[in-house]
Amino acid sequence: MPEEESILLRGLEAFAELGYDRASARELARRLGVSHNFINDRYGSKAAFWRAVVDSALGAQLAQLPQVDPSVDDAERLRRIIGGFYRTAADTPLMARLFVDELTRDTERLDYVYEQYIEPTLRTLVPSIERLVASGRMASIPMDVLFFAIIGPISGMVEVPLARRLGRPEAASPEQLEATAELLATLVVNGLLATGSGSRG
Repeated sequence: MPEEESILLRGLEAFAELGYDRASARELARRLGVSHNFINDRYGSKAAFWRAVVDSALGAQLAQLPQVDPSVDDAERLRRIIGGFYRTAADTPLMARLFVDELTRDTERLDYVYEQYIEPTLRTLVPSIERLVASGRMASIPMDVLFFAIIGPISGMVEVPLARRLGRPEAASPEQLEATAELLATLVVNGLLATGSGSRG
């Protein structure tokens, strides 16, 4: 693994475990195996290092999202995008741990994540959602409710110790995880469509 990639991964592990405030510059340097001046010298500040860590993890995650054929039905398009989101979340469970802390705090870090990642990702869903609402297949749902309806099932991909206690195989294969992501996405989209007033024959 290249040095930069290794440093960013260890930074992600530290922020996910400790949270931003408890991940002091001294503790980060210890975990990275570098001098105490390294983060300031290389990145400029702890905040800039945190952004580099998030960019590395989320950038890789978003790059893995499938390119969905725009000609498919909007409900199917929504299901494929959400399923892809769940599959990539399983590959970077540390991001979910980092977000548990960050998404509850009104900080510049939340602004950064929202502006750089959450809002652009939601933009990919909005056209399909608007068409489904206009056609009566989905009720108009406030964006905050819609977001949490979609984001909640990520726990089913990353909370592996609990999932095992609920019956998931000890060593779930990539195919099993993909099937879980697809099932979760289907349940979410079917639930959203069930709120519409149109015929679902």
